[in-house]
Amino acid sequence: MFVLGIDPGLSRCGYAVLDAGHRPPRLAALGVLRTSPDDSVPQRLHELQLEVRALIGEFRPAAVAVERVLFSVNVRTAIGVAQAAGVVMAEAVAAGAEVGEYSPNEIKLAVAGDGAADKTQIETMVQRLLRIERPIRPVDAADAAAIALCHVAHAPLRGRVAAARAGSAR
Repeated sequence: MFVLGIDPGLSRCGYAVLDAGHRPPRLAALGVLRTSPDDSVPQRLHELQLEVRALIGEFRPAAVAVERVLFSVNVRTAIGVAQAAGVVMAEAVAAGAEVGEYSPNEIKLAVAGDGAADKTQIETMVQRLLRIERPIRPVDAADAAAIALCHVAHAPLRGRVAAARAGSAR
């Protein structure tokens, strides 16, 4: 079962594909999708859509995990991030994948055990959990891996909740 983690962004959108059928999960793909700031926003969103669609088509993830946009000092950046996240979630749903949204604190807590962990702590834990020897660059890709790991960590709880709901519906 593949999980696609996405660190949304209009200029740089990090992605990581984990094979969650292994313990620990194995990294299947990692990178950053880029769009040119010289292009119009609709064109950039379309380019991102096509790239995300291709990733989903190649790996057929059961789930797509996206970092939730909660706050940003730069409103313009926040809007682009939210638009990119919307494109990703729509493509995931269209492909039949489960979509999970996680706040930065939820991601930090799941990966490092501390909701206030800094970037270095998260990067170190991602490397350890995925058994990667070198720092992951660019950092957007490392963030996407952390988001995918967060989703994998939450999977057992989601399964128990779903089973409980199914049992109470009878």
